Amino acid sequence: MYCTFTCVLQEYSKKSQTRVSLQTLTRSARGEFLTKNASQARNTFSSKQQASPEVLMHSANFIRHEMPIRLARRIKDLDNVPYLKDMSSVQAVKDIYISSFLTLVREPLIDSNVREALFARKLDVLYERHSSVLVQMAKGAYELKDKIRQHQISELDTECFEHMNECHAFLDRFYISRIGIRVLAGHYLALRSRAMEGYVGLIYQYTSPYEIVKQAVADASYMCENRFGAFPEVKIQGRLDLTFAYIPTQLHYIVLELLKNAMRATCEHHGSNPRKWPPIEVVIADGQSNEDVVIKISDEGGGIPRSNRSKIWSYLFTTADPSIQDTLMKMGQAQPPVDHSVNAPLAGLGYGLPISKSYAKYFGGDVSLQSMEGYGSDAYIHLRRLGDSLEPLPM
Repeated sequence: MYCTFTCVLQEYSKKSQTRVSLQTLTRSARGEFLTKNASQARNTFSSKQQASPEVLMHSANFIRHEMPIRLARRIKDLDNVPYLKDMSSVQAVKDIYISSFLTLVREPLIDSNVREALFARKLDVLYERHSSVLVQMAKGAYELKDKIRQHQISELDTECFEHMNECHAFLDRFYISRIGIRVLAGHYLALRSRAMEGYVGLIYQYTSPYEIVKQAVADASYMCENRFGAFPEVKIQGRLDLTFAYIPTQLHYIVLELLKNAMRATCEHHGSNPRKWPPIEVVIADGQSNEDVVIKISDEGGGIPRSNRSKIWSYLFTTADPSIQDTLMKMGQAQPPVDHSVNAPLAGLGYGLPISKSYAKYFGGDVSLQSMEGYGSDAYIHLRRLGDSLEPLPM
């Protein structure tokens, strides 16, 4: 049995992955790849309607083919990453991936509406099972740091932990791949539901950065108030009327993480009196000839020491109080928290910034940071406005 599993895993891990873009996902959902007349498919598709049975079967078979390949590569990676592979949280994630891989490779060709519906039910269960993977992996990094701190791994010390390049590169690959897996599965499952106006699966054709920022401000303010008893004002300016095709949940996560950091820095730098807290400023920029939609988030939270700037994009670095991390670890022992919950602390396991960057890079964008120690920081979100960038899938 072990030999059979190992051989199958090896076979799938060597297969080529198929990269997608926002445009590919949209066109596929409209049925453009099922007909020679793509313009007719575009014109007849209504985002208010559930996708056609032919589109759903086509999408289901693509996932049935593609997902095991991506899972197999990550299982192999989980087997080989030094030190992290021995952490209990990481082993639990590997078990989830193996279980999902075995479920999907056993699926027969989806050639009927009945089989497609059964496949969707199975995929929905897998989708939920993976919902806490991001937090579980972050806990794995915490477990490794804790073992190093307690001198249980003799060849490592806490000074070198944040510079473990091989572990960081592994986590980069893992999270980018995970974003892709979640997008493919979530998009297909969304196509099976009667969508709200303007949606094609997960993709909203009229995503408004202004509306996303407003919601993220409300969420970050709620979290900040829980921690500090109040929250700084946020001023929004620029292209408030701008809309473009994007996945709103991904943009919300990116903006929320950067606002959380800006609010926390502002509160901690300026003391306990909210009247002394300067506002955070958000600027939304775009032009018809621009490659990107750009969002800038500026704070006067004291900036980042130069010695920490090379670390802020590391999954292994956090400035959060160790007691907060300890609390998160204990909370997750009974039931792991779901990723991206607004009930999470304002700062915690240290994956906020690097994951934000991964989300932006997934469809051709980026997140960057300029900081002036003693004054504040400017964070820039770049989003590819055309939606034609293919996933940067890891090997």
